[in-house]
Amino acid sequence: MIQHTVVFRLVHPAGSAEEREFLATGHAVLTSIPGVADFTIRRQVSAKSDLAHQFSMVFADQHAYDAYNVHPAHIAFVSERWVPEVADFQEYDFVE
Repeated sequence: MIQHTVVFRLVHPAGSAEEREFLATGHAVLTSIPGVADFTIRRQVSAKSDLAHQFSMVFADQHAYDAYNVHPAHIAFVSERWVPEVADFQEYDFVE
């Protein structure tokens, strides 16, 4: 099992319609990709970090994770939405 997590800050103001739309689109697009399980979106509340959001998902194995990374929907979301709308991020991938 692989847990894939990205923690990020958007260019959009907190609470804005643009923020809500980005998160909703991320959920819709990324959960449509085969192999994505247990997708969650969380808001970060610690003052120790300026990264405000988290996408987290689980993959059964390396094959599922690799297929996700090259899936056309993932590639399009990253190029069309993530790159222009995410100001900063950290990515973490954990195996069990």
